[in-house]
Amino acid sequence: MSQAEPLDRVRVIDSQGALPEVDIVDGAGWAKAVIWPGNGARYRTFQIINLGAGSSTRSLDHKTDSVYYVMRGAGTVEDVNARTDTEIVEGSMIHIDAGDRYRIKAHATGLELLGGPCPADERWYSAAQSN
Repeated sequence: MSQAEPLDRVRVIDSQGALPEVDIVDGAGWAKAVIWPGNGARYRTFQIINLGAGSSTRSLDHKTDSVYYVMRGAGTVEDVNARTDTEIVEGSMIHIDAGDRYRIKAHATGLELLGGPCPADERWYSAAQSN
Protein backbone atom coordinates (compact mmCIF):
# COMPACT_ATOMS: atom_id res chain seq x y z
CA MET A 1 0.00 0.00 0.00
CA SER A 2 1.55 3.30 -1.07
CA GLN A 3 1.05 6.46 0.96
CA ALA A 4 -1.31 7.74 -1.76
CA GLU A 5 -3.80 4.93 -1.12
CA PRO A 6 -6.79 5.67 1.15
CA LEU A 7 -6.65 4.67 4.80
CA ASP A 8 -10.17 3.22 4.72
CA ARG A 9 -9.15 0.25 2.60
CA VAL A 10 -9.62 -3.10 4.34
CA ARG A 11 -6.99 -5.81 3.88
CA VAL A 12 -6.98 -9.36 5.23
CA ILE A 13 -3.60 -10.95 5.93
CA ASP A 14 -3.47 -14.76 6.16
CA SER A 15 -1.25 -15.52 9.17
CA GLN A 16 -1.05 -19.15 8.02
CA GLY A 17 0.55 -18.15 4.72
CA ALA A 18 4.18 -17.40 3.90
CA LEU A 19 5.30 -14.69 6.32
CA PRO A 20 8.79 -13.21 6.68
CA GLU A 21 10.81 -14.38 9.69
CA VAL A 22 11.98 -11.82 12.23
CA ASP A 23 15.34 -12.77 13.79
CA ILE A 24 14.60 -12.16 17.48
CA VAL A 25 14.43 -15.69 18.98
CA ASP A 26 17.19 -17.42 20.99
CA GLY A 27 16.66 -21.18 21.09
CA ALA A 28 13.80 -23.22 19.68
CA GLY A 29 11.03 -21.21 18.07
CA TRP A 30 10.38 -18.49 15.54
CA ALA A 31 8.94 -15.03 15.03
CA LYS A 32 7.04 -14.00 11.90
CA ALA A 33 5.88 -10.58 10.76
CA VAL A 34 2.13 -10.51 10.12
CA ILE A 35 1.42 -6.79 9.89
CA TRP A 36 4.57 -4.84 9.00
CA PRO A 37 5.85 -2.13 6.63
CA GLY A 38 6.52 -4.74 3.92
CA ASN A 39 2.77 -5.28 3.48
CA GLY A 40 1.78 -1.65 3.83
CA ALA A 41 1.45 -1.10 7.59
CA ARG A 42 2.24 2.46 8.60
CA TYR A 43 0.96 2.89 12.15
CA ARG A 44 0.88 -0.56 13.73
CA THR A 45 2.79 -3.81 13.43
CA PHE A 46 2.50 -7.21 15.01
CA GLN A 47 4.30 -10.49 14.94
CA ILE A 48 3.44 -14.01 15.98
CA ILE A 49 6.20 -15.20 18.27
CA ASN A 50 6.48 -18.90 19.14
CA LEU A 51 9.00 -19.82 21.84
CA GLY A 52 9.80 -23.44 22.60
CA ALA A 53 10.31 -24.70 26.16
CA GLY A 54 13.08 -22.66 27.82
CA SER A 55 13.62 -20.42 24.78
CA SER A 56 13.48 -16.64 24.77
CA THR A 57 13.57 -13.57 22.64
CA ARG A 58 16.86 -11.80 22.39
CA SER A 59 17.31 -8.78 24.61
CA LEU A 60 15.13 -6.16 22.88
CA ASP A 61 14.55 -2.42 23.09
CA HIS A 62 12.67 0.03 20.88
CA LYS A 63 12.27 3.78 20.40
CA THR A 64 8.52 3.32 20.87
CA ASP A 65 6.21 1.35 23.17
CA SER A 66 5.53 -2.36 22.60
CA VAL A 67 2.49 -4.46 23.45
CA TYR A 68 2.13 -8.25 23.47
CA TYR A 69 -0.73 -10.64 24.15
CA VAL A 70 0.01 -14.16 25.43
CA MET A 71 -2.03 -16.53 23.27
CA ARG A 72 -0.71 -19.78 24.77
CA GLY A 73 1.66 -21.02 27.46
CA ALA A 74 3.49 -19.33 30.31
CA GLY A 75 6.79 -17.63 30.97
CA THR A 76 8.32 -14.40 32.19
CA VAL A 77 9.15 -10.93 30.95
CA GLU A 78 12.57 -9.84 32.16
CA ASP A 79 13.33 -6.17 32.72
CA VAL A 80 16.97 -6.52 31.64
CA ASN A 81 18.16 -3.31 33.31
CA ALA A 82 16.42 -3.91 36.66
CA ARG A 83 17.11 -7.67 36.50
CA THR A 84 13.55 -8.51 37.52
CA ASP A 85 11.13 -11.05 36.05
CA THR A 86 7.34 -10.81 35.86
CA GLU A 87 5.27 -13.97 35.36
CA ILE A 88 3.00 -14.13 32.31
CA VAL A 89 0.31 -16.69 31.43
CA GLU A 90 -2.23 -17.25 28.68
CA GLY A 91 -4.40 -14.13 28.45
CA SER A 92 -1.75 -11.76 29.85
CA MET A 93 -1.12 -8.41 28.20
CA ILE A 94 2.39 -6.98 28.32
CA HIS A 95 3.24 -3.29 27.88
CA ILE A 96 6.88 -2.23 27.43
CA ASP A 97 7.75 1.48 27.62
CA ALA A 98 9.84 3.05 24.87
CA GLY A 99 13.55 2.59 25.57
CA ASP A 100 13.16 -0.23 28.13
CA ARG A 101 15.31 -3.30 27.50
CA TYR A 102 13.43 -6.59 27.92
CA ARG A 103 13.47 -10.31 27.16
CA ILE A 104 10.48 -12.66 27.00
CA LYS A 105 11.23 -16.19 28.23
CA ALA A 106 9.14 -19.36 27.93
CA HIS A 107 8.59 -21.88 30.71
CA ALA A 108 8.44 -25.63 30.00
CA THR A 109 5.02 -25.21 28.36
CA GLY A 110 6.42 -22.95 25.64
CA LEU A 111 4.92 -19.58 24.82
CA GLU A 112 3.06 -18.05 21.89
CA LEU A 113 2.58 -14.29 21.68
CA LEU A 114 1.06 -11.75 19.34
CA GLY A 115 2.38 -8.20 19.25
CA GLY A 116 5.42 -6.00 18.97
CA PRO A 117 6.55 -2.39 18.80
CA CYS A 118 4.26 0.36 17.51
CA PRO A 119 5.06 1.90 15.13
CA ALA A 120 7.50 -0.50 13.49
CA ASP A 121 11.05 -1.07 14.70
CA GLU A 122 12.71 -1.08 11.27
CA ARG A 123 15.68 -3.05 12.68
CA TRP A 124 13.41 -6.11 12.86
CA TYR A 125 12.64 -6.07 9.15
CA SER A 126 15.95 -5.33 7.39
CA ALA A 127 16.53 -8.99 6.41
CA ALA A 128 12.87 -9.53 5.39
CA GLN A 129 12.85 -6.42 3.18
CA SER A 130 15.99 -7.50 1.34
CA ASN A 131 14.36 -10.83 0.28
